[in-house]
Amino acid sequence: MKVTFYLFTLTLLLGLSSCKSKEKEKTAEKEVPKLTKPMDDSIQRDEPDDAEILVLEAIIAHGGSRYSTAHYGFTFRDKDYTFQNNGNKYIYTTTMTENGDKTIDFLNNGKLLRTLNEQPVTLSPKDNTKYTEALNSVIYFATLPHKLNDKAVHKKYVENVKIKDTDYKAIEVTFDQKGGGTDHDDVFMYWINTKTKTIDYLAYSYETNDGGVRFRSAYNRRTVDGIIFQDYVNYKAPVDTPLTELPSLFQKGELEELSRIETENVVNLAQ
Repeated sequence: MKVTFYLFTLTLLLGLSSCKSKEKEKTAEKEVPKLTKPMDDSIQRDEPDDAEILVLEAIIAHGGSRYSTAHYGFTFRDKDYTFQNNGNKYIYTTTMTENGDKTIDFLNNGKLLRTLNEQPVTLSPKDNTKYTEALNSVIYFATLPHKLNDKAVHKKYVENVKIKDTDYKAIEVTFDQKGGGTDHDDVFMYWINTKTKTIDYLAYSYETNDGGVRFRSAYNRRTVDGIIFQDYVNYKAPVDTPLTELPSLFQKGELEELSRIETENVVNLAQ
């Protein structure tokens, strides 16, 4: 009788153990994502994946995680600017003094406040947008490539190219309408140095004011407390010139210099 009871108990325990094992297997199957296609080295990877890697490498080369808490000031075209980042939050300012009157624009996470001699100024919706975009644009270019990882940004690998005997990878950048600003239709191209991972050249085409094409060549590169700042020679190309043709035109001397984009008196305000 004891033997029969023992065998019955053993059979029951083994049965329960088997059921639990099957349940674990089913749970594990649910947790492991199934591939719709087998992995194959011959499968072509999407180009945006390559572009994402290139941009991440460029961000690391120019300043990396330091951008997340960066607080700097600089002068651009006789105006003083500051930017203070706190993760995804930010405060930008620009200060201009004219005829003894001081105008300051504060851009706090997309909301603009203008003061004149420390008194708030009421702006029309049109002017609010204009001054917001102007301030955003200056900080965007001064801190490239920091903002190239924003959600509204789409990146695509274009080609490998030599510029002045140096190898570059070109990526195209476009923007969503939501979060991409009033000039979301602009198309940018960045040439990333394959060795240094820095952005040495950039170009863009725009539709406003009958459209235009610009090409910029970086110079005066310097590192201020871990973040790279650089100036640009700004060139003009005929409207509708493909951005991919600009490096060739640049090397042939066929682009017209328009201006210099110079970020001066850069200082780390976090110290």
